[in-house]
Amino acid sequence: MIATSAPAEQRTVLQNISWETFEALLRETGEDRGSRFAYDCGTLEIMTPLFEHENAKIQFDRFIFALAEELEIEIKSAGSMTLKRRAVNRGIEPDNCYYVQNEPPVRGRQELDLETDLPPDLAIEIDITNSSINKFEIYSALGIAELWRYNGRVLKFYQLTEGKYIECEFSLAFPIVSAREMSGFIEQSQTLGEIALLKSFRAWARDKIVYLTSD
Repeated sequence: MIATSAPAEQRTVLQNISWETFEALLRETGEDRGSRFAYDCGTLEIMTPLFEHENAKIQFDRFIFALAEELEIEIKSAGSMTLKRRAVNRGIEPDNCYYVQNEPPVRGRQELDLETDLPPDLAIEIDITNSSINKFEIYSALGIAELWRYNGRVLKFYQLTEGKYIECEFSLAFPIVSAREMSGFIEQSQTLGEIALLKSFRAWARDKIVYLTSD
């Protein structure tokens, strides 16, 4: 066992964990636990998010909801839902995940199982400290089409292409927004009040939509 800590996250890594043990830990700790699990072929990382991590998570969620509302598209928020498939021996709990393009098939559903259901279209992963697990491989094995990854300083967008994540400038789920633009708003969250920040973001999104639709 290896334990690490930092102001944003605390991590514990366990080796040689069977799939059965992984699922038992999920059941025993329940959905209300504060930590999040990432499982990769026998290696289990348990991450407990602290303030810096959780505040960024909340900002991303607000921005995505505002984007969907301004674009007048429906989304299904799945939060930190456990995404897992025994067939690939991997599982993960993202900071946030969403059904966007594939929202209609899951609308109204109370339970989802990635063994038979479509995976979310977009996942948000915040790793301000270094993870011991290759999360790209987990997400790609689960078939997550788009990944936004933030390390506390830089935000990057990735799209799944032929089983690999390729960095891209614009979002697949929300094509009006680029990683650079979103990074700018996340950076503003360090100095601007949250209500003012959200108002500024909404105004930017409306202006961007008007500009793009007027061409």
